[in-house]
Amino acid sequence: MNINETEELILNMGPQHPSMHGLFRMVVHLEGETVTKIIPKIGYLHRGMEKLAESRTYTQFIPYTDRLDYLASPHNNWAYVQTVEKLMGVEIPERAEYLRVIFGELARIASHQVMIASTALDMAGWSAWSYAFRDRERICDMYEMTAGSRLTVNIMRIGGMSAEPPEEFWPALKSFLDDTPEMLEEYYGIFFGNEIAQGRLKNVGILSKELAENLSITGPVLRASGVDYDVRKAEPYSIYDRFDFNVPVRTGCDSYDRTLIRMDEIVESIKIIKQAVRDIPEGPIMAKVPKVIKPPVGEVYHRVENPKGELGFYIVSDGTTKPARVRIRPATFINLQMLPIVALGWKIQDVVAIFATLDAVLGEVDK
Repeated sequence: MNINETEELILNMGPQHPSMHGLFRMVVHLEGETVTKIIPKIGYLHRGMEKLAESRTYTQFIPYTDRLDYLASPHNNWAYVQTVEKLMGVEIPERAEYLRVIFGELARIASHQVMIASTALDMAGWSAWSYAFRDRERICDMYEMTAGSRLTVNIMRIGGMSAEPPEEFWPALKSFLDDTPEMLEEYYGIFFGNEIAQGRLKNVGILSKELAENLSITGPVLRASGVDYDVRKAEPYSIYDRFDFNVPVRTGCDSYDRTLIRMDEIVESIKIIKQAVRDIPEGPIMAKVPKVIKPPVGEVYHRVENPKGELGFYIVSDGTTKPARVRIRPATFINLQMLPIVALGWKIQDVVAIFATLDAVLGEVDK
């Protein structure tokens, strides 16, 4: 054997691994520390969500959606209830629409804060992690004062919202919005502007525009590869066509831009929330819907812009109180396709960073 040759090493990472963001496992083939092959292994968190939906009434399934992307549960509620409302032809009250936008964009900010924090943590940035989680707690406080829970919020219903925010919600929201520029400046100072972080992320894990489009990648991962696509603009749902906001796009196609674009999106979410707070009308937060939900026979697909990308629900109704078929299109599941391709040729520590920039939540991958 040539002393300059190395024997191939097969390394298991996960499913119990601090950098795998849940129960994700990948079998990594290495030449020294260079990755030659990655085989993703999923399914360790599979709970049969789609089949569970068929044995629950339409309303009973709403709390289950919180357990998909559990870092942005209002978005899962939103996608599901809007799909049912689309099937039933229900129009919800104006105030409920604005509240949905406010909570949806708060969830986007909170999700991106976790992404920034966990990416820093995966590269041993303990201090940067604590800053973003500190600020996310304020959003969780607003969740709790409205819905009573901090993670699986379960705040939306078929026809509107489950609760009106209490009086103390609005000052807390204003204070958070006012403080956000300073928060982002801190994130940049302690993480994005750090030369070690830049060295670990810049020009690492290039996902070209063509490959991203061919793999049906969506969300911030796609937009960081130079593709201007956001469901809120491409196919506006709810009342997003009333708001003035931009779709952040970056062209670096690398891990740094996939992380930094979350900062850009937080800025736009703040703009949307401020407009929603300014324009929200008085009125009811629930439409007049039957106590027993029985959509007409038919099928429907509806999608929203989850913080991770496009989240869609396909529902088939047979006219009973339970859906005949439910199919979920999770963003992270589709986005994970890039990992075995983009990570080839990089060092094992680079793969950890590349995976972190996907912002994977295994609750919606395995479902």
